[in-house]
Amino acid sequence: MKEAIVIGAGLGGLAAGIKLAANGVKVKIFDENSHAGGKMMKVEEAGYTFDFGPNTMTMPHVFNRVLSSAGFAPEKYFEFEKLTDHTKNYFHDGSVLWQSANAEVMTKQLEKVDPFAADHYHSYLNEVKRLYHLAEDQFFYRNFTSWKDYLSPGLAKALVKVRPFEQMDHFHRRFFSHPHVLQTFNRYATYIGSSPYKCPATFALIGHLEMNEGVYYVKGGNTKIAAGFARAFKELGGELHLNQRVKKIIVKDKKAVGVELLSGEKAAADFIVVNGDFITATRQLIVEEDRPAYPNKKLDNYEPSISAYVIMAGLKERNPNLVHHQVYFTENYQEEFEQLFKKKQMPKDPTIYISHSASTDPDVTKGSNAFILVNAPARPMSQEEAKAYKEVVYKKLANFGLDLSSKIVAEKIVTPTDITSRFSAYKGALYGISSHSMRNSFLRPMNAHPDIQNIHYVGGTTHPGGGSPMVTISGMMTPIPR
Repeated sequence: MKEAIVIGAGLGGLAAGIKLAANGVKVKIFDENSHAGGKMMKVEEAGYTFDFGPNTMTMPHVFNRVLSSAGFAPEKYFEFEKLTDHTKNYFHDGSVLWQSANAEVMTKQLEKVDPFAADHYHSYLNEVKRLYHLAEDQFFYRNFTSWKDYLSPGLAKALVKVRPFEQMDHFHRRFFSHPHVLQTFNRYATYIGSSPYKCPATFALIGHLEMNEGVYYVKGGNTKIAAGFARAFKELGGELHLNQRVKKIIVKDKKAVGVELLSGEKAAADFIVVNGDFITATRQLIVEEDRPAYPNKKLDNYEPSISAYVIMAGLKERNPNLVHHQVYFTENYQEEFEQLFKKKQMPKDPTIYISHSASTDPDVTKGSNAFILVNAPARPMSQEEAKAYKEVVYKKLANFGLDLSSKIVAEKIVTPTDITSRFSAYKGALYGISSHSMRNSFLRPMNAHPDIQNIHYVGGTTHPGGGSPMVTISGMMTPIPR
């Protein structure tokens, strides 16, 4: 029986573990944290429950397929609930735009605020659907193990058709004209940790997932997905070792043969799956002389994605004005990304996202569980800066008529510094590498290590990219060692 070790119990690592175990491989997963799921983490604070991330779920078929392909009935592990009218967007002039997977609802709203968008909305839906299916057919479900894999005629033909040389903001201006509508759809760039003014229009395909197929929530909390994966993995005979950090990958004759834990214990394996930040994991787990294709200098040249500044606020009473997803936009969206990426500053006038799962699932927590997120630059943040910025966030929300600070009875702040230490994330980046260049968008680090046999990478930093569904797909594409 072949033996495999998975480093990291994020969604990619769990999906890989399930696939390997279901195909007769003896699998051990090691994770430095006390929970399985990586950033998909439940946080409990003074009786309040929060999903650290992700909060917006799409592509439920991906998560279901992990279990069904291994012989399980997914509905016995987690249950998805569709949110048709899913995100309420607020703007500085007091106007509001609801995002809905109901095209008629969207068109009626757009007729009032952006007649040009109303006339072009169905064309938009058709185009993002086309982008999505091209990417799904030719890109998502591929492993990139050498440069030859990029030379596929079908892949090259599809790449030309997915608007790789056009920026997302430019693409959206084909269909929308009002600044508020443009802000709403340009926010999709942040789902991959990037700027809509720099990332390729290809990623506008996210609009298909939300506006055609819809946004979902998992009953009991989105972290039920990770819990379900972990349960299925163990039912297949897999071993899940939490609170155990891998110190290094043992390499002999250019082959990975096992790992050494921080405790000094060693474990042999025929195959190693690395589920974690590609840059941090490669640098920390493999000595530089064994990876000439990825010297430290090259790893340091990657541009990180954005990070996050998060406030998890427990409110004593349920706030009826909070829906499941809401966004409070800045007046100048382009300036916000300049501050994030060029100046490495916290936004002076931040766009604020709030997830309030208690709106959909009252039993998930007492009171209200406001998960407040602001995009942050990938750099360290001191406690003093974090404390001061909290007032910036609460003041802006109060200006929108949402006075939370006086109603908070439980509070927890998470900064880029915390994300770096908790998840070994490169500079605190939530999505690993940004998607601002052709290389980082379409030529991400390969799934197979170019210098060392028997190492396979999964997760948001490698192919096919960031976001929970893509991370999960990367795990599903793990090859079976022979």
